[in-house]
Amino acid sequence: MTHLVKYGVQASAILFASVLVTACNDANDPGLEYAPQMYESIPYEPLKQYDANTVNPMGLNMRNPAIATVPRGKLDYFNHIGKDSVGIAERTLRNPLAYSRQNLEEGKVLYTRICQHCHGEQGDGQGPVGAKFKGVPSYSTGAYVNMNDAHIYHVIQWGKGRMMPHGSIVNPEERWKIAMYVRVLQKGKGPEGMSELVTDELTPTQKTNPENQEPYGEAQANKASETPGQGGTEARNGTAE
Repeated sequence: MTHLVKYGVQASAILFASVLVTACNDANDPGLEYAPQMYESIPYEPLKQYDANTVNPMGLNMRNPAIATVPRGKLDYFNHIGKDSVGIAERTLRNPLAYSRQNLEEGKVLYTRICQHCHGEQGDGQGPVGAKFKGVPSYSTGAYVNMNDAHIYHVIQWGKGRMMPHGSIVNPEERWKIAMYVRVLQKGKGPEGMSELVTDELTPTQKTNPENQEPYGEAQANKASETPGQGGTEARNGTAE
């Protein structure tokens, strides 16, 4: 019995000491580091901050970019056309991509992933979300039939009405491809209308329209046409709300 009491007291003392040591320990203390240079880089790294930077203001590694500069490879993200200036966008922006089958197929994939849940497979506004929340337009009716590539591109970037902006989700090239596929759905034939818009595999800079000397495949904001890039009549673009 004496031994049991003795062992019980010893166990209790060890447990109590462990609790005290744990309670006094700093949870943020990583403990002793061996070869800390393996963990903390000696050169300054913009996305890491261990010690105060002795060169930059405020001691930070990351500095604000120079005013009016654009990150490398991001120039197309900045067209300086405001959210509420869709009319300016459709008159000035030009689609740099050709209406090739590959571009349209890629546009279809992007549309299916990002747009179809609201706008529907046929572009009739009857996607799973669009059917529940009424008011999603059909691309093949009313003024929506006449939206050109640039109008659609601008709305994808900035959103409109209840549609949220998608500029942070799809890059400029992907926006143009989605816009091109929306032009397919404007015909009211669903995905089956794609073959009617396929022109050739050349880029707009490789082939020009001999009639008006404007590149094939461009979003021509001042001309309406059944086939993009081959317009010849006054447009009614940009009237859709």
